[in-house]
Amino acid sequence: MSDRRLHIWVEGAIIAAMAMALEYLPHSVGPWVNLSYGVIPVAIFSLRRGAKAGLATGLVWGLLDLFLRGFGDGGFLNPLQGVLEYPVAFSVVGLIGLGAAPLRRAIIAQAHNRIIGIALGYTLLGVIIKYFCHFLAGVIYWGSYAPKGMNPWLYSLAVNGGSALANTILSGVLIVLLARASARLFSPRDTFKAFTGAN
Repeated sequence: MSDRRLHIWVEGAIIAAMAMALEYLPHSVGPWVNLSYGVIPVAIFSLRRGAKAGLATGLVWGLLDLFLRGFGDGGFLNPLQGVLEYPVAFSVVGLIGLGAAPLRRAIIAQAHNRIIGIALGYTLLGVIIKYFCHFLAGVIYWGSYAPKGMNPWLYSLAVNGGSALANTILSGVLIVLLARASARLFSPRDTFKAFTGAN
């Protein structure tokens, strides 16, 4: 394994640990809205390093969350639900990394509006897909917990929709602020040098 690849995987492991640590901050807003602060470092990492590294980091984060919180907090009903809501739902956040190459090109071109648009668009994509996984799990596995007479689809939408909306807004605002403040945050030095030939 090359030094660069090793550096990426170590960076990814640190980001996954940071994302997991952020899950221990108070994150409940009312009975059905939970903020997932860990999305932010995974989003930044994915935009820096691409979808493959982002998916792997999301997977590690999901497994950590499953073992450290899911089993103990009653979030694990059965193996299929556990896989969908932890490894799969957390991994897909790494799809934000599909925007890494276009974002780098926009950074090199110093196209500030494009930088913000790409970072925001791909971040929202990853967050929405994550919560779509939770929504499906809510319908299939948690629907029996719906109040009597309530449709499982509506129940899952009520339970997961608030979290999806809150996390979409939180992630979007923070990514836009970071992109405005320092677009180079999304382009690691080694990659930036490879694209520009800079020292």
